[in-house]
Amino acid sequence: MHPIDPPTKQRTNAATIFKLFVPSALGILIFFVPIELGGRSTILLDHMVTGLRSLMGEYSGIYALVMIVAGAAYPLLKGYWRRTVTESIFSVLKIIGVVVAVMALTGWGPAFLHEPDMLPFLFEKLVIPVGLIVPIGAIFLALLISYGLLELIGVLVQPVMRPIWRTPGRSAIDAVASFVGSYSIGLLITNRVYQAGQYSAREAAIIATGFSTVSATFMIIVARTLDLMGIWNWYFWLTLLITFIVTAITVRLPPLASMDDHKSDGEPEPIPGKRLSTAWQAGTEIAAKAPSLHRSVAINFKEGLIMAISILPSIMSVGLLGLLIAKYTPLFEWLGWLFYPFVAIWGLDDAAALAQASASGLAEMFLPALLMAEAEFVARFAAGVVSVSAVLFFSASIPCILSTSIPLSVGRMLIVWFIRVALSLLLAIPAGYLVQSLIS
Repeated sequence: MHPIDPPTKQRTNAATIFKLFVPSALGILIFFVPIELGGRSTILLDHMVTGLRSLMGEYSGIYALVMIVAGAAYPLLKGYWRRTVTESIFSVLKIIGVVVAVMALTGWGPAFLHEPDMLPFLFEKLVIPVGLIVPIGAIFLALLISYGLLELIGVLVQPVMRPIWRTPGRSAIDAVASFVGSYSIGLLITNRVYQAGQYSAREAAIIATGFSTVSATFMIIVARTLDLMGIWNWYFWLTLLITFIVTAITVRLPPLASMDDHKSDGEPEPIPGKRLSTAWQAGTEIAAKAPSLHRSVAINFKEGLIMAISILPSIMSVGLLGLLIAKYTPLFEWLGWLFYPFVAIWGLDDAAALAQASASGLAEMFLPALLMAEAEFVARFAAGVVSVSAVLFFSASIPCILSTSIPLSVGRMLIVWFIRVALSLLLAIPAGYLVQSLIS
């Protein structure tokens, strides 16, 4: 066995520590530290997207249309549209999304679709920002998720996962990866671990319906729509807290509580008293093996680009359908009355509107934000929380879950969705009042 040269070992250790902390710190700076530029205080990522859109001017709409066309063509070229009935339906919806986007950009089509609260609002306030922020956000997410920070945090929070959320410690990685990365990535991890026998059906279902929500980049779009970027950190951390509290309650209720909990490969217990050193080792091992920054950025940018083109056509078609249903039919009004008691208990002025907007989130997670964009502060804050904490919606997350091996039927997911929205409203409204009192 050859002796290790001490200076080399020291340099290696220093380089690994540098890789662990510097990219992670930059990621935290870009995503969580508000900075005032041009008289506007918001996070750096939001400043970047605003600046880029300003530079692009009218070409931002053409860019969005190109992305939507690419998103509609992608499943056809890859053959994904043949895999399942769900994929086939969404492939058709994406083609419809192209037609709707052309209408939005050109002004062609029925006049009622071009009213300010319909296609112009959907295209300008949602589709263009999402088309810009998801790929750009993916670049900087590489700093947060590729250099060991998630693994270090995951080991540290293992002791709370089982007693609170009834999931093994390794699920902490899934939870954090979804919140700062992507629900699709989170679901991919969950499905792989479930197929390997390391999650039971119940554990996989808990993670899929409780942790696999939209990422921080999507939350920025919601916050921008609801004019909440001025309190971004309050919004982000309270939404994360409420989402996880709601999950801790839903795991103890049917249908999740009654699902099969057998698995073939359990998780070994960590050595007592070694958690901090184990967390440090887990973080530094990932940092040591992490790809170069430019490679990590390239990988994440590619994933972000694919995600953006995948969701933009669906947002156009399903989003428009949701807006039409909300404006011209009583469906969400009827569904909304189911949630009215959970809102009215707090004496909110916009109680009925918030309840109905929350119900609309079943079609598309952005709809509550779109419908409550002009409401008073507490209602806007609650709508922003519910958009994220509901987790389940038909334009993306439900089809993603149905495409995995996790045994969750649409019926079970609808029950979980109702419970999550009701609990989220009960928690989000008082949280909104608290934030209002602190900032006023």
